[in-house]
Amino acid sequence: MIKPFIVCLFLSLTAFAQFPETDIWLFKIEKKEGKYFATNPLNITHRLGYDNQPAFALDDKSILYVSIDSSKQADIYQYHIFKKTSVNLTKSRVSEYSPTIMPGGLYFSSVVVEKDSSQRVWQFAMDGTFQKIVHEGTDSIGYHTWLNTDTMLYYKLTEPHSLRSLDLKTNKDVWICNHPTRAFKQVKNTSQFIYGIKDSVSTQFRNYNPALKESTLYTTYPSVNEDFIWHSELGLIKSEGADLLLFNQKTSAWEVLFSFSNVGIKKITRFVFDSKTKQLAIVSNL
Repeated sequence: MIKPFIVCLFLSLTAFAQFPETDIWLFKIEKKEGKYFATNPLNITHRLGYDNQPAFALDDKSILYVSIDSSKQADIYQYHIFKKTSVNLTKSRVSEYSPTIMPGGLYFSSVVVEKDSSQRVWQFAMDGTFQKIVHEGTDSIGYHTWLNTDTMLYYKLTEPHSLRSLDLKTNKDVWICNHPTRAFKQVKNTSQFIYGIKDSVSTQFRNYNPALKESTLYTTYPSVNEDFIWHSELGLIKSEGADLLLFNQKTSAWEVLFSFSNVGIKKITRFVFDSKTKQLAIVSNL
């Protein structure tokens, strides 16, 4: 058992009329005798404003994230971990959100709110240079991730909101569910993914097998907090308040993996590990 260690992107432009104050924290992760510990807390965006949606680059040496200043312009920034410096990658006249490393690591994708309020996924080189719109015919995208080079899983702003899978080769668009959480994660080294369905008081976490077109219940949690990841070793991890909770499959119980209240974090709204579980980035709502 792991003991506690004490230490919608957006739905429309209207949803961003008032941006929450958020900071991104970076922690080192150590593993000792089978247990994980978070150390060396560092607030890497210690400023007023919105800094959110971190994603580690493939080499784990930098973090892409969204930053919004007083002009309400959203750009993708890159934080260089060893230099402890940030640079604006996109510097555009449109707003970019949800930087997501694409398979292969040579590009990142982003949900872009275009001048006509369309919300589509664009592809960028890692230096922020625009490459192309991923799929011209797909609009009203809130969040997205990649199952492979040709398959994009995305949250669509339908009524009600829905989770869908798009095959870029065939243009086949498959409905998965309504009322999804903003998070949905591939189960590593498989074609399956974990997603959530929320009601007014709780969240169902479900496993989807595309080959069988079958969805099965994985577990539930009595909260509508939408943030979670799938860790290749530990499995399902979600945030709740200042804690990261781990679902223990053997006991079918949720356990506290880390608690960050003692460093001033009150509410975790996003988090991500690097590829080797050596670093952890957390978004804290102020």
